Amino acid sequence: MSDLKGIYALWYREVKVFQRERSRVVSSIINPLLWLLIIGGGLGSVLSFEGINYQSFIYPGVLIQAALFSAVFFGVYIVWDKKIDFLKEVLVSPMSRTSIFIGKILGGSTDTLLQSFILLVIGYLFEVLGIMSGIVFNPFSVAISVVFLVMTTVGLVSIGLIIGSQMESPEGFQLVVSFLIFPMFFLSGALFPIENLPIWLAPFDLFNPVTY
Repeated sequence: MSDLKGIYALWYREVKVFQRERSRVVSSIINPLLWLLIIGGGLGSVLSFEGINYQSFIYPGVLIQAALFSAVFFGVYIVWDKKIDFLKEVLVSPMSRTSIFIGKILGGSTDTLLQSFILLVIGYLFEVLGIMSGIVFNPFSVAISVVFLVMTTVGLVSIGLIIGSQMESPEGFQLVVSFLIFPMFFLSGALFPIENLPIWLAPFDLFNPVTY
């Protein structure tokens, strides 16, 4: 029971931190919208894939982009927890290391999924208003999207925490993560179809979890 309480406490702490950092909440929504409206709208005036408006084409990619950046960068909070000795206090508690990891994963995943759900609602409003066309919003498509977002988020938060646990400074973490997430995003097919990429890039797509 103590482990369950500890997991809940860690989850609750991460959610409260997220709620209090309003700039983090706003930026996590504004940045994907800028990609969708400016990049999607600008290139959408000259590009379309298989008859699908470019803005609609990149919308799923924008959802994954928000999850990718937010989830992996959540690992930097492990670095800050070490710098302010909060992690030391957690590690000397009766909780197991596995429970600590689970609590942090649940907290980071909740933060990221809240952002993703807001973007889903915004996408639905854009479709209703006619800003985007060709996207089907129904219970089945939304449910499938949520399943993929949950799986992707949990996996990416785990990767961010693993990397963060090995870092001693936020700057070092950001440098390492930048080399990881930008290739994952650009080679995922979020911004362009991957069918016609050069052959030498094909293995990177196959081993990129964000592609799927």
